[in-house]
Amino acid sequence: MFKWMIGALAGITLAGIAQPAQAQATLDAVRARGALNCGVNTNAPGFTTIDSRGDYQGMVADLCRGLAAAIFSDATKVRWVPLTFATRFTALTAGEVDVLMLTSTHTVLRDSTLGLRFTANYFYDGHGFMAARATNATNVAALAGASICLLQGTTNEGITAEYFRSRNLAFTPVLFADQDQVVRALAAGRCDAYGMDASGLASAQSALPNPADWVILPERFSKEPYTPEIRRGDENWFDIVRWFVAALIEAEESSVTQANAASLRNTSQDANIRRLLGALPEVGQALRLDPAWALNAIRAIGNYGEMYNRHFGPGTPVAMPRGQNEIWTRGGLHYAPPFR
Repeated sequence: MFKWMIGALAGITLAGIAQPAQAQATLDAVRARGALNCGVNTNAPGFTTIDSRGDYQGMVADLCRGLAAAIFSDATKVRWVPLTFATRFTALTAGEVDVLMLTSTHTVLRDSTLGLRFTANYFYDGHGFMAARATNATNVAALAGASICLLQGTTNEGITAEYFRSRNLAFTPVLFADQDQVVRALAAGRCDAYGMDASGLASAQSALPNPADWVILPERFSKEPYTPEIRRGDENWFDIVRWFVAALIEAEESSVTQANAASLRNTSQDANIRRLLGALPEVGQALRLDPAWALNAIRAIGNYGEMYNRHFGPGTPVAMPRGQNEIWTRGGLHYAPPFR
């Protein structure tokens, strides 16, 4: 019996060793495949849309390209995997994608029960409602009895139910798989309102045939930090994705741009910038990446502010003030840990 116990314990120990070794293979698998499998939204202006040439555009798409550039020095090495909110986490845990960039809120239950790791916040948002102007609603309480479009499998579905239940108000949920379906339903008059994060409301409004027929109500009811997700068990991959997001934020704070990043690598005397851009190689070595990994990402998509302005700036259809999405030195929440 004692020998059997030793054998069993040895088997358990070996299994415990082998499992992390298998889980640590994401970067190697991506390199061997020659492309990053990136989970994205399908129709969310500002975050992801597909243009007339079939190319993915938006902040989420840029994050995929930037991460590919950090790994391969080539932003085109992305395999796009369009997902719905209902299928996104299953696709990640099943190994269909290497990283889930699709707008997903970091919550304690998702973090602790789904076998995923949430890496670094790239967008701060909050749940709100958009109502048809014909309802004359000026606040959410005025939507009592309304039909409300919601995306199935999102935090917004639960937040809306909790809000109306806590105030003993009735509403009729109308559930859809993606925002494209919601936009069509709103245009067809199937819903009186839409419950979604503020960025999603602005995105949907910009896609409607008559945006002026809809009004985004001022109240916000939640914290919705969006984060790239990976599978648990791969610390190196977690570090790569987390520090990739941090590099974009640090670049903005340090005035490193898409246009000047290459020259700053050669001319800057700032040790922080030199580590960020790979003139000092230790960060890339620690992450198992080329020393110029962050330089390659910034040259591909710009710093965080450039990326935000490209997709949500005042000249875009979505046009959202940065607010919480400013860097901390300008009163926002984005703050990169030190590059040392």
